[in-house]
Amino acid sequence: MKRKTSTKTSPDHHSPNRLLTVAEAAERLGTTDRFPRRLIAERRISFVKLGSHVRIPERALEEFIAASTVEAAE
Repeated sequence: MKRKTSTKTSPDHHSPNRLLTVAEAAERLGTTDRFPRRLIAERRISFVKLGSHVRIPERALEEFIAASTVEAAE
């Protein structure tokens, strides 16, 4: 009998649908937890509320970074 191989992705795999904790979002931004929490409180970033837990979609974080990026002048 053949064994099924797991199709789970590793935790390091970046999926646009992945939900990040506040701590993971802060680490990606290079900030403390307080900054993403403030973005959530001010509704400046999309988030998902799961009971008492708050998660930030990876895509929302990427969009926030892209919208906040200032290109260098030539």
